Amino acid sequence: MMRLGLRPLLTGTCSQTLFQKSWAAAAAAAGGGQARQRRCLFPGSPSSASHWSKVVSEAEKIVGYPTSFMSLRCLLSDELSHIAMQVRKLVETNHPLLNTARGFVSDSRNDLQMRGLVVLLISKAAGPSLTTESSLENDMVSGIYPSQRTLAEITELIHTAFLVHRGIVNIGELTSSDGSLKDMQFGNKMAVLSGDFLLANACTNLAQLQNSKVVEMISSAIGELVQGIYYENSNLVEKNGLTDNIGISTWKEYVFLSHSALLASSCQAAMELAQHDAGIQKMAFKYGKHMSMSHKLHVDIQPFLNEKSNDSVVFSLNSAPVILHQEFVGRDLWIKQIKEAQVKGNLTDYTKLRDAIKTGKGVTSAIDLCRFHGNRALEALECFPASEARSALENIVYAVTRFP
Repeated sequence: MMRLGLRPLLTGTCSQTLFQKSWAAAAAAAGGGQARQRRCLFPGSPSSASHWSKVVSEAEKIVGYPTSFMSLRCLLSDELSHIAMQVRKLVETNHPLLNTARGFVSDSRNDLQMRGLVVLLISKAAGPSLTTESSLENDMVSGIYPSQRTLAEITELIHTAFLVHRGIVNIGELTSSDGSLKDMQFGNKMAVLSGDFLLANACTNLAQLQNSKVVEMISSAIGELVQGIYYENSNLVEKNGLTDNIGISTWKEYVFLSHSALLASSCQAAMELAQHDAGIQKMAFKYGKHMSMSHKLHVDIQPFLNEKSNDSVVFSLNSAPVILHQEFVGRDLWIKQIKEAQVKGNLTDYTKLRDAIKTGKGVTSAIDLCRFHGNRALEALECFPASEARSALENIVYAVTRFP
């Protein structure tokens, strides 16, 4: 059986050139078309893009590792480069795999590699444990073990694999404007193949860490991620524009599975690799969980804070502000508001619906919930000694809880 292994990391101009010859070709095609409104593969970042970029840039300097190139070892492989060239066949379609390719090349919001960066930062913030042998400390680079850097890459590969898999479209929902049926089916096959390739490489490198506890943690996180995405897809908007009647507690359970479990488990696993005790591991898990919950809430809130745009901003009817709004006004009034916002052909006037939601308490309650999880994440950091890495982790929380 052929073994799927990662090739050595290429650096400098050579890596960028090879990268542009593969995924950039598909990304250029994606840049000319409009993104599909049905699904967002690369969710928005905090409202102040420049502030967020500065936080990420400063954090990368601290860990001494450019996380923007963290997954290139896999993306630059011959197998995936070939897949990327095949993706060019989707130029005339609206297949979301094109948006995925564009995100690989130009992550202007610094959102794609955030998880690996957090794993590296919390690894450096914790440092070596008191029981760690002095010979192992000699292997540390910028205060981080090689195994922890590998774990950060594994985390990013898993996240990227699931991003690619989420780009699979429902053939039954396609319209003539999306592209030919043959091309869309081809795009789905490419999404499955490339996502599976990334996931296989992540699992191969996970086994090479030779730590059964870490394997168990990350494997459980992958299972929870699959479960969360299943729940997420099962609660998509129905044809009549209505959503399932779920409360904010259920929403938090789903979001933990689909958005927080991987980062939380990776932070905990990073502590295990450094031989930290259960208490430190628990705090690392707590930080990863609450920081990612806060980040997801921030993303959900953004469509309701943009006062300058006169265009209709499409948002998920299963986002936190909407769920909270529904809890406050009641199911009956919520259904009435959705029907009032529907126009010809059961299409939804999102501007009208957004205005109705903004008049209630849903948005302000979502902001409060975002800050609550941010505070819980900051509490978890109190067990770590003061350092640049800890300050960077705190700044990330401040960035995702910052609102105009």
